[in-house]
Amino acid sequence: MYRTDAETAAIVAIESQAWLLEGRLDDYDRIIEAARDRHFALLGEASHGTAEFYRIRAEITMRLIEEAGYDAVAVEADWPDAYEINRYVSAQHPDMSAESALKRFERFPTWMWANEEVLHFIRWLHEHNMATIRKGSRDRPVGFYGLDLYSMATSAHAVIEYLAIHDPAAAQRARKRYGCLGDFIHRPQAYGKAMDFGLTKSCEHAITAQLIELRHKAWRYMSDTGIVDGDEYFCAEQNAKLVRNAEHYYRTMFHGRPGSWNLRDRHMFETLGELRQHLSAKLGREARIVVWAHNSHLGNAAATDMAKRGEFNIGQLVRESHGSDALLVGFSTSTGEVTAASEWDMPAARKIVRKPLRESYEWLFHQVRLKAFLLDLGADTSMTDLLLEPRLERAIGVIYRPESERQSHYFHACLPEQFDFLIHIDETKAVRPLHIPAAWHRGELDETWPTGL
Repeated sequence: MYRTDAETAAIVAIESQAWLLEGRLDDYDRIIEAARDRHFALLGEASHGTAEFYRIRAEITMRLIEEAGYDAVAVEADWPDAYEINRYVSAQHPDMSAESALKRFERFPTWMWANEEVLHFIRWLHEHNMATIRKGSRDRPVGFYGLDLYSMATSAHAVIEYLAIHDPAAAQRARKRYGCLGDFIHRPQAYGKAMDFGLTKSCEHAITAQLIELRHKAWRYMSDTGIVDGDEYFCAEQNAKLVRNAEHYYRTMFHGRPGSWNLRDRHMFETLGELRQHLSAKLGREARIVVWAHNSHLGNAAATDMAKRGEFNIGQLVRESHGSDALLVGFSTSTGEVTAASEWDMPAARKIVRKPLRESYEWLFHQVRLKAFLLDLGADTSMTDLLLEPRLERAIGVIYRPESERQSHYFHACLPEQFDFLIHIDETKAVRPLHIPAAWHRGELDETWPTGL
């Protein structure tokens, strides 16, 4: 295949500078060392359905916990669902199993967290925390938390359940306030559409009032047993905040991007900040957190087409707020399989990932002789200079549409300004859901885009 001089120079530079990944314990030493003195390690993924991305993130995270003292994992998942995993890994319920914790992920896309790689990781995290407890250590268990805002109904019920124990009268008020949503609480997209057409009244005031009341009584709720224990109150407050922000999100989503995208990523960024403050207060030092989310959320959006559309993301907000205290790690692949749906709320299928477009970073990496490698994009090298010219970059979310791949899955980015490190696995496999639909076994060779990143 004919290559331009610039392409050839970039390929040669990558081959000379890349760190070969061989499945060894020291494969990710450079990332571990770079993250050792930072408080945020943001680990991305180029799709929501690639097994290697989940496995490698887990391997890096295990080392960050064991070797660098990281305190929590925060993921692109809804708060109440992820908090059930937190209860499991923290051994709050001795009879709870990893499988039962993952059953909380009932909303599409279930495979994004209820999959074999996550199951393996949370079992490891549970054992790690149990070993810490058995040693008699006073260290706080490493937690697992969600940052996203889709779980309006689940979070509303969680607030009511918390208040039913601590303040039954307040629980009644919460039922009435959340009752404003009626059946829409289980159909939030329909609420947003009805609001857009003026077919229902806004519940913003009632939902906000509930959050304000909960916060006003915070000290009472945290100390009503005589022992101040803020974890369960903090969980309830995050759920109440989620309901408020989700209501706003669904009201704006029919107005299109960038409003709804920015609202969602702002919520995830603020949740990360509040989680860090809460954990820091409990630990008596600054908490250190690993974040798992899609590249499109964790890479610096200012280095991509997103900025031209007026969009930002967690990676950009963290970088602007914390500078070099945050490490941003991206992932990419060229070919293979991915677990994804053809439409929203459709069953998962094992799909073939098309070969990358010529103008993309993925195509460039596919030409490299190494088939699994790590790039240090922060190093002052000729490779970094040659990668500075913006190229296309692929993003596959929970939906994959190969027939419209250029429009649906590619955007321009400047890779060295987007991430500090990049991990490329040239051919990857689909992540295996815990509950596999028939379509996943059959696989699909065509269709599917990155809605729902």
